[in-house]
Amino acid sequence: MKENFLIKIETWHKPDMGHQENVHGLDSETWKKVDVVYIDIADKSQVEQKDYKPDEDPAKYKSVKTGRGPLGTDWKKELSKRKDCPHMCAYKLVTVKFKWWGLQNKVENFIQKLFCWIDNWIELSMEDIRRMEEQTRKELDELTLNALHLLWLDWQQITRLHIVTWNVGTAEPPADVRSLLHLESDSDLYVIGYELDIFDGLLQEVRATPVKYISDLIAEDSWSLLFMNSLAPNGLVKVTSVRMQGLLLIIFAKQAHLPFIRDIRTTYTRTGLFGYWGNNGAVSARLSFYGHMLCFLNCHLAAHVNYASPRVDEFEHLLDTQVFDSDDVPHVLNHRVVFWFGDLNFRIADHGLHFLRSAISSGRLSLLWDKDQLMMMKKKEPLLQEFQEGCLHFKPTYKFELHSETYDTSGKKQKPAWTDRILWWTKPKGLMEEEDEVEECSSMASLTDDSHFPLKVTQDLYTCDVSYGVSAHKPVISTFNLELRKKVETALVCVIAKGQWCANEHAALTYTILENFDASTYDWIGLYKTDFKSSSDYIAFVWVKESEVAAVDEVVQLSMKVDDPLLQSGDYILGYYCRNTQSLVGLSPAFQEEIAHPKKHT
Repeated sequence: MKENFLIKIETWHKPDMGHQENVHGLDSETWKKVDVVYIDIADKSQVEQKDYKPDEDPAKYKSVKTGRGPLGTDWKKELSKRKDCPHMCAYKLVTVKFKWWGLQNKVENFIQKLFCWIDNWIELSMEDIRRMEEQTRKELDELTLNALHLLWLDWQQITRLHIVTWNVGTAEPPADVRSLLHLESDSDLYVIGYELDIFDGLLQEVRATPVKYISDLIAEDSWSLLFMNSLAPNGLVKVTSVRMQGLLLIIFAKQAHLPFIRDIRTTYTRTGLFGYWGNNGAVSARLSFYGHMLCFLNCHLAAHVNYASPRVDEFEHLLDTQVFDSDDVPHVLNHRVVFWFGDLNFRIADHGLHFLRSAISSGRLSLLWDKDQLMMMKKKEPLLQEFQEGCLHFKPTYKFELHSETYDTSGKKQKPAWTDRILWWTKPKGLMEEEDEVEECSSMASLTDDSHFPLKVTQDLYTCDVSYGVSAHKPVISTFNLELRKKVETALVCVIAKGQWCANEHAALTYTILENFDASTYDWIGLYKTDFKSSSDYIAFVWVKESEVAAVDEVVQLSMKVDDPLLQSGDYILGYYCRNTQSLVGLSPAFQEEIAHPKKHT
C-alpha cells in the first residue's frame, strides 16, 4: 500500500499575513506545478458537515488565556491593522500521493482545530518544549497512526465469508443446498468442508497439464458438483480444493476477487491407522487475499467420549506437521487468520442421556456447555485458548436419525453432542510485531504494517441447519465479516481480447505483466464463459510466451483458435493462469464471440 500513499509536509513559519510566494525556494519548473490554496480557518464552509464540531470552530471559539477570538469574517483585515498583536503565517508545502478520494479534506480540517487548542500551548517556553520534545514525538507518532487509521476506515473493505462443515457419511447429496449456502446474503467467499465415507481411489485424479484429457466435471464427486452448480449462477468460482480420501475442502470466491487471490497452497495429514489409512486427519488450504494470508483447516478427529485428550494431542500434531510449500508462510499458525472446523468429535461428558435430551428439548442448552469437552479442554490447554468460538445456541449436531430431527433411537442410543464446530484464530499482536519489517526512518512508512492495523474478524452467524437429514450429522454454518484494508489493488496481469472473435478462426489477444511476480513459461491463458465454475473450466487455452518470461510492461501478442463444435455465441472472458501461484492473476473484460453457422445450399 505504500505506493498508494505518500505524504510529505515542509513548513516555514513567517511573521506576515501570507503574501510571500515560493517561500520554500522551489525551482521554476516545480513551482509551475504548485497550486496555492489559502485556508481560512474561520470559514465553516470549507469543512464537510459531517466533520464539523462547534467547539473546534474558530468563528465561535474564544481563548480564556489570551482573549483572542472568536474570528469574524474580516479577521485577517482586522489583524493586519493591529501592529500590537503578534501574528504568524504557516507556509506548508504539501506533497501528497494517495488514491483515496476525500482524505485531503480531512487532513486540511486539522489546521482549523489548531487555533482552538491555543490555550494548551500559548504559555509554553522553549525550555518546556525542549524538555517535552522526546515524549511529544512518541505520542505524536502514535496519534498520527491512530488518526490515519480512523481516516482509512472510510476505505476499508468488508468481505463476507461463509463457512460450512458437514459430515455427510455415505449419503448422496440432496437436490437443493441453496438454503444451506444463504445465497441471498451475497457472500464474497465460501469455504466448504465435508467428509464422505468413500474409498480414496474413487476420489483422486491428477491433472499434469491444462489439457482436458478427462473433464474436471467427471473427476469431481457429486457433492462438489452440487456446490459448484449452486454457486456459479451467483458469480462464484472454485478457487481451489484439496482431498484426503473422503475429507474434502473447497474454496469459492466471487469472480471480481480472483486476480487478488494468490499464493494458493494445499496440504493434508493422515492420523488414522498410524497415518496410513482412514479419514482421520486434516486437509488445509491457504491463500493471500488482497495481501492478507488466510488459512482454512478442515479436521476429522478421533471419535468416542473417552478420547478428549487424544483429540487435543491429535490437533497439536496436525498443526506441527501441516507444512505448505512456501518459504514465507510455511505453517498453519504463521498466517494472519486461521479458520479451524470439521467433525472435531468432542462430546458432552458426565450428563446422562435423559438429562441431555431434556435440556435440549426445553431449550436450556447452556446447562450443557460446562460439560462440552472442547470447552473443558480450552480451560486447561493454552493453545486452544487462542481459538475463538461463538456461543452454542443451536442444538447438538450429532447423532440424528436419517431424514428426521430426532436423535438416535437405535440400540446404541448415542448421546447428542456438538461434534461439528467452527473456530477461528488471529495472529497475536506480539507475533506480528516480531515478523513485520518496520522502517524506523519514517512513521508514515510504517502505516501499512500489520502490527498497527490488524485484520478484524467478527462472527455474524453461528448455527446449524436441522432441515437437512441425509446423514447423522447436521451441517454447521458460520458467517464472518472480514474488515480489511487492501494491501494489493492491481491485478498482476492485464489480458485483452483484440478484434473480433469467431469460432474456428484464429483470434488475437495480448497480455501485459504489470508488476514482477513468480511468472513461468508454463503459465497459460484460457478462454472462459462469463459464468465459468473453476480455472479448469476453460473452452480453449494457449501457452504464454515460450522462450522466456515476459518483462514488466511488455505487451505480448498471442493467437488462439477455438475448435469446440458445441460453442455458442455469447459473452466470454480470458484469464491468465499462473502455475506458481496456482491462481488466475488476470481477467480480461467480457467480450462477445460470434459463431458462424454454415450456409445451406439449395
